Amino acid sequence: MTQNLMEKTPVTLLGLGAMGTALARAWLAAGHPLTVWNRTPARAAALAAEGATVADSVAEAVAANSLVVVCLLDDASVAEVLDGTDLAGRDLVNLTTGTPEQARARAGWADGLGARYLDGGIMAVPPMIGVPQSGGYVLYSGSQDVFERHRETLGVPAGTTYVGANAGFAALYDVALLSAMYGMFAGAAHAFALIRTEDIDPAGFAPLLAGWLTAMAPSVHQTADQLRSGDYTRNVVSDLAMQVAGTPTFLETARQQGVSPELLTPYFELMRRRLTEGSGKEDLTGVVDLLLR
Repeated sequence: MTQNLMEKTPVTLLGLGAMGTALARAWLAAGHPLTVWNRTPARAAALAAEGATVADSVAEAVAANSLVVVCLLDDASVAEVLDGTDLAGRDLVNLTTGTPEQARARAGWADGLGARYLDGGIMAVPPMIGVPQSGGYVLYSGSQDVFERHRETLGVPAGTTYVGANAGFAALYDVALLSAMYGMFAGAAHAFALIRTEDIDPAGFAPLLAGWLTAMAPSVHQTADQLRSGDYTRNVVSDLAMQVAGTPTFLETARQQGVSPELLTPYFELMRRRLTEGSGKEDLTGVVDLLLR
């Protein structure tokens, strides 16, 4: 029998902020019995009306089900909320944002309490939860047994991607992906600043910017290939020497437009450093190695 023909897996959820509430509603909509707890009980009232069982304490919530999902503010909150709670025999899935080191430490802590641990990094914002076509997903690392046992249940709010037994990998992937996002936001901010004082409609410029970023995104595959092979001159189209030679134009344009170059200059400086230490025939991949120093 499949799980669809059986009773849906009951879930305990600790934490009802914006993300926790979105997760709760997705599980309730899919028919999963749900027990919830939140430090501020008033936040649970709407979910109770939708069918959730509201626990009076963390201990009561954890005792209710073998699958316990935690979605709190930070790792310190997890420690505080679960302090003294009997987690023996529980499958603990921690969707609280934290660092890789915190995730590994939390996995060891959970193991010492007799719980099986899975860490998660949510690559979505609350409106994307429970909407399959949104593209949101959750990265998971830690116990593969826990992941496989609850894959279907965990896949209800968002897609699932298991990234390894090292409990810190989900957090590492999460921060790495978000770091790239902020780099993109920085470039977009500089681009909009350049046109800001001109008779250019930002709404008309935006499709060109989005299309260009989309066209450039596949270059990450070449970077990965070069890092794996160790050959940074492999399949280069615009080499490092040429790109460094072009940077003064970017800086002068920024000056002429009255725009600070502070979002560009750190990267340009790394490019120049790599040119002096490496080969002008390389791609930009050598910048990665400079960041490791």
